[in-house]
Amino acid sequence: MPPPEAAPGADAQRTRAATLTATVVLIVLCLAWELWIAPTGSGTWAIKVLPLLPVLPGLWRYRLYTYRWLSLLVWLYVCEGLVRATSESGRSSAMAWAEVALGLAIFVTCVLHIRGRLKGSKS
Repeated sequence: MPPPEAAPGADAQRTRAATLTATVVLIVLCLAWELWIAPTGSGTWAIKVLPLLPVLPGLWRYRLYTYRWLSLLVWLYVCEGLVRATSESGRSSAMAWAEVALGLAIFVTCVLHIRGRLKGSKS
């Protein structure tokens, strides 16, 4: 029987909270952007948030695997934001820059979480 896992430290709790918050805000931003604020077409682009939904339970449960693949997945949102920020104007451009900022924040907090957890497990 494997030993019980230790309770997550304060750093892990902070990075989890930051990652969860940024991910939820990114989901809300993308939905609001595509459905109400600056819709493109019939709102079908709102499905782009679907890959982020299964991430939330894994982040909540401190699953290291989730943090690892989210740190890769988020680059799709950063790339989309950069393309739309430089090719659109007005509200869409502002929303795109916000998407880029949130994507970068998610990446940084994921990396900090992963590094902290791996460093803690080696001691």
